[in-house]
Amino acid sequence: MNIQITIKPILSQLNGVIVGKPQQVQDCLSCLLAGGNLLIEDVPGVGKTTLAQALAKTLGLEFARVQFTSDLMPSDLSGVSVYTRDQDGFVFHPGPIFTQVLLADEINRASPKTQSALLEAMEENQVTVDGQTRSLPRPFFVIATQNPHDQLGTHPLPESQLDRFLMRISLGYPDRAAERQLLAGDDRREKLRDLRPALNASQLAQLQAAVPSVHASDALLDYVQDLVQATRSGQWFVQGLSPRAGIALLRVAQAHALLQGRDYVAPDDVRDVIGQTIAHRLVPLASAGRTALSQVQAMVGAVPLP
Repeated sequence: MNIQITIKPILSQLNGVIVGKPQQVQDCLSCLLAGGNLLIEDVPGVGKTTLAQALAKTLGLEFARVQFTSDLMPSDLSGVSVYTRDQDGFVFHPGPIFTQVLLADEINRASPKTQSALLEAMEENQVTVDGQTRSLPRPFFVIATQNPHDQLGTHPLPESQLDRFLMRISLGYPDRAAERQLLAGDDRREKLRDLRPALNASQLAQLQAAVPSVHASDALLDYVQDLVQATRSGQWFVQGLSPRAGIALLRVAQAHALLQGRDYVAPDDVRDVIGQTIAHRLVPLASAGRTALSQVQAMVGAVPLP
C-alpha cells in the first residue's frame, strides 16, 4: 500500500468538511491510526459531531451516536437481554456501543456510573453484559465530546477515564476566513451526505499495523524518556506520567510521522503531538498559574532536544 496515496484523499475530504482546522483533523486521524480514543473538549456548535460523522463516512466505517444525558444508563450503551417467549429464553439485544466509530456526545453530562461503562470497551475492546463477555467490532474508535466544566449539568471525567483517552483536542472557533467560507458555502450536512468512502476497514487495519514499525532511534527514545521524567521531577506537575502514557506519546508520534510520509520519528513529531497527548493526564503545580497545556509547552521548551 502506498501510504501517501492512501492518506492524501482522506485528509482532503475531511478538510473539505471541517474548514480551517487541518491540525485538528490530522490529530484525529493520528489518534485513530495509533489505536486510541479521542476526547474533544469545546463549546457546542464548533463542529465536533460533524468531524466524527465525516471521519466515519470517509473511512467507510459503521457509525453510531449516543447523546449522553443525566438519565442515561450503562445498559443504554451496552445493550440488554430480553426474555423472548418464542425461544423460551433471554435474547441479547446489542446497544449502540457495538459499532466501529462511536460518538459519545457530551459525555460529561452523564453520571459517573454511565461514564465508567465505557472504560472496559475503550481499554479491552469488549463489553461484559450479564456475566458474558462480548467482543466489539474492529476497528473500535470512541470520539467523546465534552462541554467546558463551568457549564451547568456537567460531571467532570475522573482521572482513570481521562487516561483512557489517547488524545484530547479542542476545535476552537474558526478564523475569519474559515467562518466566511462556512457562511457563504454549502450546509455542512449537505457535504456530509455527499461524502464517499476513501478507505475501507481492511486498508485502515493495514495503516494501523504500520504505525508500530515506524522507526524510533535510541536518541529519540531518550528524548521521550527525558520528557516523561521531567513530568515526574516535581518541578512542573503534581504527579508525573505513567509508563502507559509514555508509550501513548511514542505511538502518537509514530502515527504523526506516518501521516507525514516518513518511516522514522523525528523530535518535531513528538513536540507536535505532546500537548494533545499528555496535558489531560497532568495537573500543574498550583504555583505555576498556567493551564495544563501551557505548562506542558513550558516544560517541553526546557527539555533539551536530542
